[in-house]
Amino acid sequence: MSDRTTKATIKDFFSSYFHGYDLKDDDDIFAVGFVNSLLAMQLVMFVEKEFDITVEDEDLNLENFKSVNAIAGLIETKAANVG
Repeated sequence: MSDRTTKATIKDFFSSYFHGYDLKDDDDIFAVGFVNSLLAMQLVMFVEKEFDITVEDEDLNLENFKSVNAIAGLIETKAANVG
């Protein structure tokens, strides 16, 4: 999956939660106030299922999930380690 497609897929996930908000790739999703602990867990499950990766305990930090770019970077890193 290309980086552009990965980011579009992540943004599609958020669009159902961030109604009317034009999410940019570098927006801090925690700072804009839309993410609570339940949505954070849903995000982790979505990333694992959609991109066929396993998010390990050591991956669960805000830096890996704070923006579309950060999430895409985590996915890219995890996918590279599988192949």
